[in-house]
Amino acid sequence: MKFSELVRLLEDSGFKIVKQKGSIRYYRKAGWNKLIRVDYHGSKEVPTGTCHAILKAAGIKK
Repeated sequence: MKFSELVRLLEDSGFKIVKQKGSIRYYRKAGWNKLIRVDYHGSKEVPTGTCHAILKAAGIKK
């Protein structure tokens, strides 16, 4: 999965970007008490473990 696909999946699940510093983006969803951190690198592939950790933190099953 590419970083852009991962971000699209987060946004489709209701997450919105709340803060960005350089390539690091933080997403939040109403009713969700955690910030989701994504080190955004566009069209590069997300490492498998990183992808699973982000989806798990966001509560998304894939």
